[in-house]
Amino acid sequence: MSCVYRWRVLVICSFFLTACGSYLPPADLSNMSRDQIVERLGQPEMQRTMADGGSRLEFPTGPRGKQTWFVYLNAAGEALRSEQVLTEQNFNRITPGMTQDAVRQLLGRPGEIRTLARSRGVVWSYRYESPFCQWFQVEIAADLSVRSAGYGEPPECDRPNEIIIPN
Repeated sequence: MSCVYRWRVLVICSFFLTACGSYLPPADLSNMSRDQIVERLGQPEMQRTMADGGSRLEFPTGPRGKQTWFVYLNAAGEALRSEQVLTEQNFNRITPGMTQDAVRQLLGRPGEIRTLARSRGVVWSYRYESPFCQWFQVEIAADLSVRSAGYGEPPECDRPNEIIIPN
């Protein structure tokens, strides 16, 4: 392998490693402003005003991403804390009858939305960190309330049927 080729591979790998690592909020947010957070993570997908006068910035990692970060700011716009919300603990809080907005408040934007036939509603799917190939899905009825929720297998997990040939 030539030295130039190795150098190119090294530069490309370091770019991807830096890009992946830079999306996580810093471990210590103290004294960071909203602008510093946005400079680090990019524009939030959503900013919500909280009851205490502060705000929450929401940073989903996209359709294939397995993390959604919420960064909480005080009324002065200084970062207080961050949390990754796509967890089984939060999924267990989703119950039938809950409103669509309550789900959105708890989990953020879904990674994928599919419309159900006959105007029955939609299914929101959330990929998340798990040792299993699964995602969490929430069925939202036409009245914008949760009909059901549970774990399913995303399309990338489809395995072709194995053919067993007897000896």
